[in-house]
Amino acid sequence: MVFDADDTERQPPQKLPVPEHVQEAIRTLIRWSGDDPQREGLVDTPARVARAWREYCQGYEEDPAIHLDRRFAEVGGYDEVVLLKDIPFQSHCEHHMAPIQGKAAIAYLPRDNVVGISKLARVLHGFARRLQIQERLTAEVAQCIWDNLKPQGVAVVIEASHACMSARGVRTPGVSMITSRLHGCFLEDSRSRKEVLSLMGY
Repeated sequence: MVFDADDTERQPPQKLPVPEHVQEAIRTLIRWSGDDPQREGLVDTPARVARAWREYCQGYEEDPAIHLDRRFAEVGGYDEVVLLKDIPFQSHCEHHMAPIQGKAAIAYLPRDNVVGISKLARVLHGFARRLQIQERLTAEVAQCIWDNLKPQGVAVVIEASHACMSARGVRTPGVSMITSRLHGCFLEDSRSRKEVLSLMGY
């Protein structure tokens, strides 16, 4: 058997330390749900859940607008709609902390410059990785692009399913919710609005 010279120095990645009071809060929830947090399968669950929630909510640690700082003016005279559609995302409902899963379409009509298309997805994920409602998520993404790129128009449409509706309460799976927010020419001009929504598939 051959070993890499660096094998003896390799260490497993350091796990984020979880304060005891956070783990105890999760144990309390497990007990309240009817299970025993000390049984084998649940002993390490409080720390795992805590780390997972730090990952789910990492959007609180960033300003999504930073992704729009770098812009490009050399666009070869391009002055039509820029659209990124079917962007998958996951968030969590602030009312039940249940998953929200869906897709977004983000469009803007450039004025003087454009951004890399991946930046639009990064803005979406920055806001989605927080406790949310879909209506606010839609408005935040649109407002961020409108304020920072200063384009002629912005359109954001989000379509998502909510586990707080499919897995509890009314328990109705297979239902999707659609929200939209328009700014500038897409709001004020009916022809521009129709064009961008048609490109999005709505």
